[in-house]
Amino acid sequence: MEEETSKLPLPDDFLDFLQTNGIDPLIYTAIESTPRYIRLKPGSEAYLEEIEAEIKCRLQKVNWLPGFYSLPPHIQIANSKPYKEGKIYGIDAASGAAVMALDISVGDHVLDLCCAPGAKLCMISDLLGDSGSVTGVDVARHRLAACRTMLQKYVLGDACRLFVADGTTFSLMPVRYHLDSISCEFALEEKKDTFREWTSRRPWKERKRAARARENAASRLVSETDHPELIFYGKASGVVGLSKDELYQTASSSEVSSSGYDKVLVDAECTHDGSIRHIQKFEHWGWETLNGRVLNAERSDNLTALQVIDLLFHYLRFPFIGAEASTFKHFLLQLKLLINGFRLLRVGGSLVYSTCSLTVSQNENVVEWFLKENSSAGRCPMDATVYDSLQEIDAAKDWPCKSGRIPKTLRFDPVTSKTSGLFVAKFTKLAV
Repeated sequence: MEEETSKLPLPDDFLDFLQTNGIDPLIYTAIESTPRYIRLKPGSEAYLEEIEAEIKCRLQKVNWLPGFYSLPPHIQIANSKPYKEGKIYGIDAASGAAVMALDISVGDHVLDLCCAPGAKLCMISDLLGDSGSVTGVDVARHRLAACRTMLQKYVLGDACRLFVADGTTFSLMPVRYHLDSISCEFALEEKKDTFREWTSRRPWKERKRAARARENAASRLVSETDHPELIFYGKASGVVGLSKDELYQTASSSEVSSSGYDKVLVDAECTHDGSIRHIQKFEHWGWETLNGRVLNAERSDNLTALQVIDLLFHYLRFPFIGAEASTFKHFLLQLKLLINGFRLLRVGGSLVYSTCSLTVSQNENVVEWFLKENSSAGRCPMDATVYDSLQEIDAAKDWPCKSGRIPKTLRFDPVTSKTSGLFVAKFTKLAV
């Protein structure tokens, strides 16, 4: 084992991280046998032979995941004609499974709370078709701009709006809340300063105002006091015709219960240790940057001392959490994202929590703490285990994954699933 591990080009800090979290380093040798995956944009099935000819390989249908195909790991699609024309996009099958776990229905209003770089956001829009709405949120403006580019490339942005915002504090309701809250009398009045149809060619004054706001920001990441910055909205997103006051109005807890989102995806920021292709990129980026960009990412360092103290008391109540400091910071961030995403659900709505980490501390431990503290997540009576309150993922019966350490949670990994690593848990919001 030692001899095999030493052949892997992984830095000592990362190997120490794997050992601390009980992860076998040999999992990273599976990259040569793990396929790449693509999803066909609906309507592109008729061009399958043409797509295969362009990328010079035969696509293998993924039987357990509609619309997905696998291809050999060495095949690159970025320069291919089908990719440039928006007929295919790259997305790992495990990530597609997390979206499918939402069980999106026609007319759903969906929130993707950590939506960059955008492949899952595109898949959500694909599944909704011409119905419902999608709200995408990300804390990093440049990453959210990449989402906007994807939506425009694949012509999927009509019912979508994108906000630069902190997912732990984002509080805007879906489109239907605005429609329900505007009285007929007010709707008939001619309003000034309303949102017009979005265009990338914004007026000079608006561009200058946005640039000044970015210059005044303390960092690249938005602060909790900032209004979410709307950087894109489609013509059917419900934004056109609203005033800024209407868009940014807050809702009470009772209003959220009835008019919150139908589905929420929290694909939380993590250490990315389960994404073997992401880790492999550090061979080109420089292994010396891995510690700063993965194990001690800026986003998790952005937690204030008060936020840490606020959760530290609860954290120490659960001795099963035994991770190093970097993982602990991710735990706190992930927990706050999960709590806020669940708060924005309507009663009866569903939330999927996922990470591409293989660690217990960023997955099962986050779920366990959340369930113990949230009765509306389905905390069970004293004579039942808290784990019984998680929702079964109906579609998963044919998925090539294994159960997590908590019943009804799922784990994908390169060896078992021939995908990237991913943890998935699903919750339903109950009336309190």
